[in-house]
Amino acid sequence: MNKILLKTINLPLKALIISAFITVGSVFAQTLTLPKNLIGFSSSEGEKLLFESQSREDFFPLSMQFSTQNNQAYCGVASIVMVLNGLQIPAPEAPQYSPYRVFTQENFFNNEATRKVLAPEVVSRMGMTLDQIGQLLASYGVKAKVYHAADTNLQDFRKLVSENLKQPGNFVLVNYLRREIGQEKGGHISPIAAYNEKMDRFLIMDVARYKYPPVWVKTADLWKAIATVDSASGKTRGFVFVSRN
Repeated sequence: MNKILLKTINLPLKALIISAFITVGSVFAQTLTLPKNLIGFSSSEGEKLLFESQSREDFFPLSMQFSTQNNQAYCGVASIVMVLNGLQIPAPEAPQYSPYRVFTQENFFNNEATRKVLAPEVVSRMGMTLDQIGQLLASYGVKAKVYHAADTNLQDFRKLVSENLKQPGNFVLVNYLRREIGQEKGGHISPIAAYNEKMDRFLIMDVARYKYPPVWVKTADLWKAIATVDSASGKTRGFVFVSRN
């Protein structure tokens, strides 16, 4: 579905179309039950939150590039692939789509510079840290600004990310601890797609859609999940701004 078509229909209908689009193939999956503090995007309340949002520039580009992580450690790879495709960065060959080029989780590590940062077999076992997200993005020539929770605060997080979501041509990836927002259970990475000012909630486009749907989470809860220490790096988790260089 192209942007011109999307602009000709009203937002509630857009939300319904994209909601169906991002859940196709997994609509019957037995995803885990959401805790009461989270709002599923495909619910009527979740769609209303998007309709009322003034900070949603990233929602439609991310929806068009939505990816499910290939394995339980590839949340970072799936999230990076989504934003690289959303930024229309020149992509490597994808044999299954030849002659077309697109970033996939299979060809992401074809770049020698990317492999120097982190090997795919390591990611498959251990995932990646916040700083490694920034380094992997930089290996494809994009601008990645990494924010650790220890270096910022809740108020700045809210302001920085909500303002970013009002601007086209850039994206936000967030690294957080699931159990702090009531989910199961470890560290996770996904893009943020929108912010609802009235309810003070961010929309996380969860790339583990076999496990959880996209959810609206309270800013304070998300911050608590970000302000945790990643045992692999010994640093706090955080978020990354991504744009063309």
